[in-house]
Amino acid sequence: MKPQVNIIAVVDVMGALSGSTLLEGNLCMMDDGGHSSAHQGTPDLCTVVKPGQVVSWSALAVDLQTPVEIKNISFVPEDDEPGDQRAGQQQVGQQQTHQQAGDEGDKLDLDVWTGIVPSWLTPGVAYRYRLELQMYEGDNSVMHIDTPALMCQ
Repeated sequence: MKPQVNIIAVVDVMGALSGSTLLEGNLCMMDDGGHSSAHQGTPDLCTVVKPGQVVSWSALAVDLQTPVEIKNISFVPEDDEPGDQRAGQQQVGQQQTHQQAGDEGDKLDLDVWTGIVPSWLTPGVAYRYRLELQMYEGDNSVMHIDTPALMCQ
């Protein structure tokens, strides 16, 4: 198994803002874990991991002119239902790094959230997490989904 798995959230920012949802085709998530992660390309991605493995999340807008960034990632308590707006989450990863790629005239800013898979995850159990995304500023600029998950092998 790779020492790190990368998860990318690709967002149709204009679609999400106009429809007030990250669902309905406005978000797809994929990983490069190399194992049988379920639901690749959907908001329901279930990434297969192992305890101690590094997980890095990044967000990218379909239209590179529209900004999107990860505001927060946290585990969702087992008693929360998908879509539940309650705030009882445990932080997944607090380390945020800022990377730049490209040459002087063509810079791509990428915020990457990195965490380590906790040792207390039970193998075979999907642990949902809340992915909170910031798009532009103002009303309804922060949206979240709580359907993606990490699952230990």
